[in-house]
Amino acid sequence: MGIYGALATAVTGLKAQSFALEHISGNIANSQTTGYKRIETDFVDLIPEAPPKRQVAGAVLAQSRATNDDRGDIIGSARATNMAINGDGFFVVDQQIGNNDGNAVFSGVDYFTRRGDFDVNKDGYLVNGAGFFLKGLPIDPATGNISGSVPEVIQLSNEFLPAVGTSQINYKLNLPQLPKPAAYDASVANSELLVPGDYAVDPTAGGAEVVQGDDVPTFLEQSIAGGAISVYADNGAQVNVQVRWAKTDSVENGGSDTWNMFYLTDADATGTDTAWVNAGSDYVFDPDGSLNPGISETTLNSMSVNGIDLGDVTVRHGNSGVTQFSDANGTAQVTQLNQNGYAAGEFVAVEVNSEGRIVASYSNDQQVELAQVITADFNAVNQLRRLDGGIFAATTDSGDAIISTDASIVGSALENSNTDISEEFTKLIVTQQAYAAGTRIVSTSDEMLQEALNMVR
Repeated sequence: MGIYGALATAVTGLKAQSFALEHISGNIANSQTTGYKRIETDFVDLIPEAPPKRQVAGAVLAQSRATNDDRGDIIGSARATNMAINGDGFFVVDQQIGNNDGNAVFSGVDYFTRRGDFDVNKDGYLVNGAGFFLKGLPIDPATGNISGSVPEVIQLSNEFLPAVGTSQINYKLNLPQLPKPAAYDASVANSELLVPGDYAVDPTAGGAEVVQGDDVPTFLEQSIAGGAISVYADNGAQVNVQVRWAKTDSVENGGSDTWNMFYLTDADATGTDTAWVNAGSDYVFDPDGSLNPGISETTLNSMSVNGIDLGDVTVRHGNSGVTQFSDANGTAQVTQLNQNGYAAGEFVAVEVNSEGRIVASYSNDQQVELAQVITADFNAVNQLRRLDGGIFAATTDSGDAIISTDASIVGSALENSNTDISEEFTKLIVTQQAYAAGTRIVSTSDEMLQEALNMVR
């Protein structure tokens, strides 16, 4: 190869080290860039064709090597819409290419990024710091299930959440085997029972099953409290439902342990107006404290409370939700009492939960899942094409995106750059020394050429 070959080889070395220096410079410059993936340098030797005993070291070629599969540290963030992927994969994003009648128009091309510094813009889109829009799958608010299979740009709405009327009350409790209402007297047999004859209308009789206004004081003395809960009409009107239980028969009285459940329909009832309504089911208990027959639910037909119509409301106990065990206090012990209605609510905030779902919070304390964040992985992740803003595009070599909804998404978090400053400075020293050594080869080659030229003088 000779002196000229050595000179040419030295020049390739200088070019290769300059190429490596570009990578080091870019890595250091982006050491604080969210989701940045550093670029490493690989050196490839180029050997001239020659017999084995005449081969020389040859030139060098520098190539880029991606580190897309090398994750950066995940750190906390004060912004609820920031997110990080705890594992493999990329967020799927799109870019805006224009506007049509004030609405954003998108490219329709999937891009991929680990940059999760998303924030809600004025139009309700989740946009990261590089200006790319998050894509996901919509969620059916009625079922909570994903309702589509094609990723679309996520747009949030700040509209009011409509009111939902109560249609179901979940109610579980234990009734005391020996209740102790205000009328109970340990020295008087059956004083724990409701006495139908004390009422103008028998509140336990089929068809009537009500307590009139004039009989309310008596009813309160012969029954025990069973809890209270706020429920909602279809228009969002809120009303408090009070429940009481009265034991109407017992084994000691020659019958079976039987209870009736009542709810307050009119707190201001007087005279013959209906104040309390019997739910209409006899809760009969075996000696072991279980219902026989079992009652998993009962329906309160055309329920009305203080003038607010609630429609048909199902009181759901589930299996073994109502029991009768001994209780020294003689009171009902409620273990579950909740319902499925709520008033209208104003949009308050949005966040990302641990399942990677975008969740909107409203002023009525309701949370609604709006969209599922998806991730994309690749068989050859380091073959993705790098674009501005920490964005990647699929290539033939990377393969098609493999979409998943199972990735671990961390809300209120960000992924740091995977650049290690100390490693980059170490590489910088090595690169600088290698470049300096290359210049010495050029200088030496030049001196040798000068000596060869001096021979002819």
